[in-house]
Amino acid sequence: MSKPYTEAHFSAQIIEDRNWRIKEISDLKAAIRRGDEGVQRVLLRALIAICYAHWEGYIRFSAKKYLEHIALRKFQYGDLNRQFFRNYFLPRLAALSTTKANIADRCDLVDQILNSADVRFTRVNEDLINTKSNLNFEVLTDICLVCGLSAEIFAEKCTFIDVILLKRRNAIAHGESTLVELNELDEITTETIVLMRTFGDALENHVVLQTYKAI
Repeated sequence: MSKPYTEAHFSAQIIEDRNWRIKEISDLKAAIRRGDEGVQRVLLRALIAICYAHWEGYIRFSAKKYLEHIALRKFQYGDLNRQFFRNYFLPRLAALSTTKANIADRCDLVDQILNSADVRFTRVNEDLINTKSNLNFEVLTDICLVCGLSAEIFAEKCTFIDVILLKRRNAIAHGESTLVELNELDEITTETIVLMRTFGDALENHVVLQTYKAI
């Protein structure tokens, strides 16, 4: 896949990625409706696994594409929203906290922070977009922060994310006999798709309005 050099490239890539995921969810939903009771029981459990996989996969894909789009434009950190400057130093702060850094090392890091406004953002640190194979609301909040988004847009979906998608997915993945009812089919599929669209639309708005730039 080509790099998201322009706004149009970015939008096309995250939409294309979302569309194939939505189609797969929709195809599985249709298969569930066509199946007999036994088939439905199995496929409903599979639906939870698929919906969670696409939820996690889309968040990771679109967030990385968003940061890549901005990195390709090679702005100086002083020209970007302060969160990008924070992102630049977050891995270093994490590394420093796990070592017995002396005062000189700590002072050196402070000096780098103070003197880096003219450094250009040209590379995405993919460790910052870490779903931890456990994309609950708390992890999503961290990813939103890295991308400069407000996690409040997902607050009302917290229970769905943590309980319906993640907790059930974990139970099914670990071989537990968690049952999913047929009357939950529409909610599970619709809410998963809404979550993906909400995240992608929020990133697109940032790109189009260029709200990633410093005010």
